[in-house]
Amino acid sequence: MLITHSILPGIIVTVLGVIFNWIVLILSGLSYSLHVIIDTFDWGTNFFYFPKKQVGLKLLITKDEFANISTHLSQYKRPGSFFDKKYYGNTRVILIEVLIFISMIFFISIFALNYFFIIIIYFIFLGFHLQRHFNLKRIESS
Repeated sequence: MLITHSILPGIIVTVLGVIFNWIVLILSGLSYSLHVIIDTFDWGTNFFYFPKKQVGLKLLITKDEFANISTHLSQYKRPGSFFDKKYYGNTRVILIEVLIFISMIFFISIFALNYFFIIIIYFIFLGFHLQRHFNLKRIESS
């Protein structure tokens, strides 16, 4: 479990933003923290890092899958395919992703129209995720 999937980096970035009175760091830290909190719903996350215990609802993985993860991962050519299938195969997750995207467009349009070009970055990362998704699907189907 990586420290990047704990709340600690978000807290550190937020505190640095407060110390340096830099709103960009404050918002980045809060966004990072929100991402980690959202991660507790789908797979669970190593929220505080040091206890090395995964916490959260784990809505995308059953108790059996979580307890016997090695067995379930071995059914795929690439272990990432298991998580990819569970994530992109869930209609609710896709709906939430679309709603978050629409909200992002709305809020940027209302509060930060000068920075609308930043949405290009979103599409770059979306392209990365979709390329990975379709590559894993291709590998599993061959």
